[in-house]
Amino acid sequence: MTMSAKFLAVFLPCFLAGCVSLDPHYSRPENAVVAANPAGEAYRNLPRAASHYREVGWQDYVQDPRLRQVVAMALDNSRDLREAVASVKSAHAQYGEQRANLFPTLSADVSGTRSRALTGEGNQTALGNSYSAEGSVSSFELDLFGKNQSLSRQQYETYLGTLEGARSTRLTLLYNTVDYWLQLAADRSNLEIAKETAESARESREVTRKRLQNGVASMVDVASADTTYQSAQADVASYTTLVAQDKNALELVVGHRVPDNLLPQNIETIGQALRDVPAGVSSEALINRPDVLQAEHNLKTANASIGAARANFFPSISLTASGGVGSADLSSLFKNGAGIWSFSPSISLPIFKGGYNVSYLNYTKAQKEYYVAAYEKAVQTAFQEVADALARKGTLNDQLTRQRNNVAASQTYYHLADLRYQNGVDTYLNALTAQRTLYTARTSLVSAEQAYYQNLNTFYKVMGGGTALQESAVKM
Repeated sequence: MTMSAKFLAVFLPCFLAGCVSLDPHYSRPENAVVAANPAGEAYRNLPRAASHYREVGWQDYVQDPRLRQVVAMALDNSRDLREAVASVKSAHAQYGEQRANLFPTLSADVSGTRSRALTGEGNQTALGNSYSAEGSVSSFELDLFGKNQSLSRQQYETYLGTLEGARSTRLTLLYNTVDYWLQLAADRSNLEIAKETAESARESREVTRKRLQNGVASMVDVASADTTYQSAQADVASYTTLVAQDKNALELVVGHRVPDNLLPQNIETIGQALRDVPAGVSSEALINRPDVLQAEHNLKTANASIGAARANFFPSISLTASGGVGSADLSSLFKNGAGIWSFSPSISLPIFKGGYNVSYLNYTKAQKEYYVAAYEKAVQTAFQEVADALARKGTLNDQLTRQRNNVAASQTYYHLADLRYQNGVDTYLNALTAQRTLYTARTSLVSAEQAYYQNLNTFYKVMGGGTALQESAVKM
């Protein structure tokens, strides 16, 4: 091999790929939080290890068949998810555009010219033909200092960050769908309780009026009974509105009308709508949440930007070259044509830009500091959300048990107080108090049951549920 051929064989790959990378060494920020199970009274009944929520698909997590169909509808029709997927596709295309700068642009051209001109000898004319075929490389920048590689890495990390953002959007969509479905179930239960209480209050009011006619009760008793009835009727109107608004909110997040047969009747009849998976704080779970991964990709993007900014201080070399054949006869163009070529290298050395390169480098460094802080905050937020959900989980079962016992006791209290009033042993005030106590206890139990399901739903979201599975990947 000649010296020039050896030179090209050794250095051409470096020219194409970039011999030097000026990106700073990347290392993931650590010790933002101590990822250990928090201690305290609220966490006494919790497992010591976290399950792999990322490997639990939503089809396995959502147990109620009606809710499962509603979630599937949301994933198919949500406009928010469509926007997120479109952003992923856009970022992937931009990465492809930037990566194309790592390779030379090759083009081929075949041209022909036929001309007639005076020869200068009388009126004689001469006919001329010329044909050429060329291949060319147009203004290819040799990536000696890795600038294009850094820009390509920057765009690639932007794409990955957008992808994680879409996964986070998908997980939020799942969470909101389940949350609105549960809210509808709870408000339907409250509406039933309000209607039952209103009917009970109406009957009590009628009984009290008859007792007044018989001279046993007073107008105070009748007025008290009427206040309970009117208050319950007001709650009926309020919960009727909430049920309608809950359905509207659910259909908005689903992006489609939800059939009535897929809606919950009340919260007492939904059973084990969500799978109860053991949970705990896990460092692996925290750093692999979609929002935390997105923050890390943003940090890597800033890291690559520094490398591109550093490369601006070094000269850039561009090559423009072409080669081919030319002939006066088209038939002999590729046989006996004469070789033609051109080679035009150029070098550009930055001398003075008014401090632009220095300012831009300082900007990229400041951006990296910003994204380091943003990443650490994302990890801390993840830890706080998991710890809050754990604290709620640690006390929910006890609260549910106590609240069910409270409802049972309130029902006994109201039954006995009403009997004592009807038998003339006690005043109507005690019966009225017992009725209101029972109403409050029943609505509080609905709130506790809703909180139980919402806690399961929250855990699936804050632990990054399902994001490790192929079926949970964003559709491209």
